[in-house]
Amino acid sequence: VEVAAVPAGVLVRDSKRSAGPVLALAPTAWARFVEQAARG
Repeated sequence: VEVAAVPAGVLVRDSKRSAGPVLALAPTAWARFVEQAARG
């Protein structure tokens, strides 16, 4: 997984499929994802 911070938020993609789709997340959505992932 590759993650890139951009002015509008965060971009996430599969590093094995670099030409594949990119998921664009708002900063608040990314923060919520990270919080939930940390909780397991």
